[in-house]
Amino acid sequence: MDNKEEYGFFAMLDRMQYIGRWALMRNSRTENIKEHSFDVAVIAHCLTLLHNKFEKDKEGAILPDPYKVQAYALYHDCTEILTGDLPTPIKYRNKEITKAYKEVEKEAAASLVELLPEDDEMRAEYMELLAPDITGEEQILIHKLVKAADKIAAYIKCLREESTGNAEFSAAKEATGKTISEMDMPEVRYYMEHFVPSYGYTLDKITGRDN
Repeated sequence: MDNKEEYGFFAMLDRMQYIGRWALMRNSRTENIKEHSFDVAVIAHCLTLLHNKFEKDKEGAILPDPYKVQAYALYHDCTEILTGDLPTPIKYRNKEITKAYKEVEKEAAASLVELLPEDDEMRAEYMELLAPDITGEEQILIHKLVKAADKIAAYIKCLREESTGNAEFSAAKEATGKTISEMDMPEVRYYMEHFVPSYGYTLDKITGRDN
């Protein structure tokens, strides 16, 4: 009999599809953290390309690898497989709750990497993706880009819900839009102005067939 080892890490990640977002809201279409993570990764990659384009001629500019940022974005919500999606009003109610939740997230990340082979290098790589060490200018910038992408994805979700006539997301759309505006990042402004409006279009309008 083959005694090969089996590891459950990626099977656990696959279960992201069972963790719903916006649990306190009435949704016209439910969204899970697996599809949300794809959206955030796509947006974060684009934001990084835009950032590097806008900053490339500036002396001392930090130009992150777009694919590195995309990887962080893809894994940014994986710990919610174990913690669930804690509603934002609770998660950020005060500094004590936020700090405690960060510790819970770190413990969840450690539990997940234990499902990988006992390879220190491999586990360290995934631990960094699941619970990044946000120190140093580049890591802080990467965190900002992923956070911005996360907020944009949330704003787009609100747009989609409003387009179905669901007013439940109106306040969330306004609050999220305000947060995005206050980020004051050129790459974010560009994405919001040039890419976000078409999310509310019909298929024919997106493809130009209604002209």
